Amino acid sequence: MCRSLRSKGYLVQLISMVRPVAYLDELAEMGVKVNSLNMRKGIPDLRAIFRLRRLIRSFQPDVVHSHMVHANLLARVTRLFVPMKLLICTAHSINEGGRLRNLLYRLTDPLCDLMTHVSQEAVDRYIQIKAAPRRKITFIPNGINLEHFNRSGQERLLLRREMNLEGKFVWLALGRLVPEKDYETMLRAFAEALRTYPDSHLLIAGIGPERSRLEELCRTLQLEQSVLFLGMRTDVTRLMSAADGYLMSSKWEGLPMVLLEASASGLPIVATDVGGNKEVVHDGVSGYLAEASDPGQLAECMIKVITKPQEIRSQMGRAGREYVSGHFNINTIVERWENLYGQEASKSTSS
Repeated sequence: MCRSLRSKGYLVQLISMVRPVAYLDELAEMGVKVNSLNMRKGIPDLRAIFRLRRLIRSFQPDVVHSHMVHANLLARVTRLFVPMKLLICTAHSINEGGRLRNLLYRLTDPLCDLMTHVSQEAVDRYIQIKAAPRRKITFIPNGINLEHFNRSGQERLLLRREMNLEGKFVWLALGRLVPEKDYETMLRAFAEALRTYPDSHLLIAGIGPERSRLEELCRTLQLEQSVLFLGMRTDVTRLMSAADGYLMSSKWEGLPMVLLEASASGLPIVATDVGGNKEVVHDGVSGYLAEASDPGQLAECMIKVITKPQEIRSQMGRAGREYVSGHFNINTIVERWENLYGQEASKSTSS
C-alpha cells in the first residue's frame, strides 16, 4: 500500500508500535518515513498515546489508518487527545482476542469512522459478535503486487543448491512462531507425510516465542534432518522460487498475505480451512484445505500434492496465480482504498 500510494503522489508515514526490524531500506527508498512508539511487546504503555498524539500533530494527516487490534484500540483512544480528520481501523484476523477485546472494540467504536476487515467471513463474524455494527464495517481484502512474485528458475537452482535441497520436494511455511499458527500440527503432519515421501523437506521462516519448543518437538519426532528453521527472512521471493508447495496450519486467520504471495508465486497450497483461507485457496483447484488442529488430515492433503505429477502441480499453481491476479491485484485494491477514503472524508465533512 505504501508503495502504491507513494506512486500516486500521496505523502505517507508509517508508525510501528514496537521497534521495526524489517523492510526499512525499501520504505526509505519509497520516501516513507518510519516512526516507532518504542513499546515493548506484550507490555501496555500509556506513554504511547502521547507519542502517537505528538506524531499526528506534527504530520497532520488527512487519514489515520490503523491495522490489527492493538493499533486499532490505541488509535481510537488517542483520538480523545488529538483531532483526527478520519480514522479507519482494519482487522486482519477472524479472532483478534477474547471477550475483553470484543468489548473494547464495542466501547471504542464511536471513536473510529469505519472498520474494515480483510476477509468477508470475518466481517460477518464481527457483526455477529457485535465487535462492530453492520453500518460501520466493510470488506476490503489485502492486495499484492504480482510483479514481485514471478518465480525465478535461476534463484530456485541457486537457493536449493545453497541449502542442499536438490532432488527434494520442498515445503515452505512463513510466519510468526506463535501458538495460533499451530506449527505443532504442521510438524506432526509433516512427520506423517515424510513416512510416505521421505525425500521431502520443510523450510520454516519466521521468529517467535515458540521456536525452542518447536525445535524440541522436531528432535522428538526425529525431523532434525528434514526441517530447517530459517529465522527472519526478507528474501521471500527467493524462498517461494525454491519451494514446491506452500504449507499453513493456523488455528485462525483473517485473509493471510502469505497465501496471496504463495498463490502469486504459482505454488500449490495446503492450508487449514479457517478464516478467509478458502477465499484464496480453492480446494482441489489451487490446493487443498484441511480441518484445523488435525495433523492426519493435513498430512493427507500434503501427500495429495506431493504425489501429483509435476504438470498437475504446475496447473494448480497457475490457477492460484490467475485467481489472485483477478481479485487481489494491489492497484485495484489501492483504488478501492482511495475511493473509501474519499467517501468517508465527505461524510465527515458533511456531518
